[in-house]
Amino acid sequence: MNSLLILHYSRTGGSRRLAEAARDGAADTGSVRLRYLRAQDAGPDDLLGADGYIFACPENLAAIAGEMKAFFDRSFYEVLGRVEGRPYAALICAGSDGHNAKTQLERICTGWRLKRIADTLIVNVEAQTPEQILAEKTVPDAALAKAREIGATLAAGLELGIF
Repeated sequence: MNSLLILHYSRTGGSRRLAEAARDGAADTGSVRLRYLRAQDAGPDDLLGADGYIFACPENLAAIAGEMKAFFDRSFYEVLGRVEGRPYAALICAGSDGHNAKTQLERICTGWRLKRIADTLIVNVEAQTPEQILAEKTVPDAALAKAREIGATLAAGLELGIF
């Protein structure tokens, strides 16, 4: 049975909601084994034990969030050359832009030689003031539907052996 690792970090809920939607879409697809982990609880063995990945995180200060970056830092060299060709997708919750986080995350995945199966989803929640930035995030239904679709697509592709 193929397995899909959904790895997320979220401080204010937006990225977690995207990851949950992707998880739910993947779960509805069939027999792919799902692992849903927080970035701070995951490591190289979790990557090696999965056939595909979804990474969900916020953009903080124009970069991927520190907890997600710490995961990549402690895992990158441990799995280098051992996960090549595996499929992935990425989900980013941003306050205003998200493109630097997208570039950073995709560059890490390129270093691992992963195969991106969907355009990275950036959800802009337009949080500009300190109060908005620190508040619990609401993710638009259309963005949740897209995350769900990405999860379903990756799971179906794994199940059918397309990826």
